[in-house]
Amino acid sequence: MEIDRFDPMPIYKQVARVIRARIESGELQPKDPIPSESKMVADYGIARDTARQAIALLRSEGWVITLPQRGTFVAKQPEASAEDQGDQA
Repeated sequence: MEIDRFDPMPIYKQVARVIRARIESGELQPKDPIPSESKMVADYGIARDTARQAIALLRSEGWVITLPQRGTFVAKQPEASAEDQGDQA
């Protein structure tokens, strides 16, 4: 997915949206590393600070965890509740 520099959504949110979509689709599984800041800079043509903002947003939303000296990984996602799946009693 390309980053649209004319989209009113901030670029860091667009990058976070791309990574979130990869997690939701199953392309990235829990405990998988997400792309490094350097890879995001190269892949999306963004500044390193923008990559950091995207990671911080995903971390605040609970999608990823950062382990010092190891990197950032997909967090275990909570199971969908029965109510979310439409199995109401």
